[in-house]
Amino acid sequence: MSSTKPILKPITADRKADLKRATRLCLGLPAFLAFLSVIPLLASDAATVTFTLDFPNSNPDHYSISVQFDGHTKYESSGRISDQSDDRDTYETEFTVSDATRTRIFDLAAQAHYFSGKIDSGNKKIAFTGAKKLSYQDAQRNSSADYNFSPQPAVQQLTSLFQSVEATLEFGRRLVYFHRYQKLALDDELKRMEDEARRGEIAELQAVKPVLQQIYEDPSVINVVRARALRLIEMGPSQAAGN
Repeated sequence: MSSTKPILKPITADRKADLKRATRLCLGLPAFLAFLSVIPLLASDAATVTFTLDFPNSNPDHYSISVQFDGHTKYESSGRISDQSDDRDTYETEFTVSDATRTRIFDLAAQAHYFSGKIDSGNKKIAFTGAKKLSYQDAQRNSSADYNFSPQPAVQQLTSLFQSVEATLEFGRRLVYFHRYQKLALDDELKRMEDEARRGEIAELQAVKPVLQQIYEDPSVINVVRARALRLIEMGPSQAAGN
């Protein structure tokens, strides 16, 4: 009984090319799958949450805070230099929010569905407290919503948190001005700031640490003012309401 030997076909140039392509695909599959798994992380790393408020006749009458997923934060505002002055200026600063605040902001943004739908109550009887806007942007989303008052708990908490951060940064803006031009006004300003910090009404004190440090180290400033500045420095990065 004779056995049949398999017929081996010669490997042509086209077949060699096909084999090479198949080999490259097999070898590249793990890397491709690994890349797919990283895409959501890349999208998160590029994420930014922004809060904007425009409120005529208040001070400041405009400001915005943009927080990136890595914590880098930009703040800009425009308004009167102080409540006792009609002179206006534009203020800009950058800092890094604490990990706790950064995590809270992005968790609340997720709970609010990244502001992809209507978040305003629509109730015209509610007092106007400024035209507010929350925005979310990453590699996959770009959404925003305008509101005066929102019934959504996540939006309410975000609004309160951003307003607490804004209050701290506006203290910093005024302290820079007073330290340079009106040192006698520093005591009242720092006392008010200290009181609000103890009541949990301001957040992210580390954002204004540079000006507090300058005041503390300035021998031309009276000791009671320098002591207030030092106590605020030692309070830590976050004194936010709700933390």
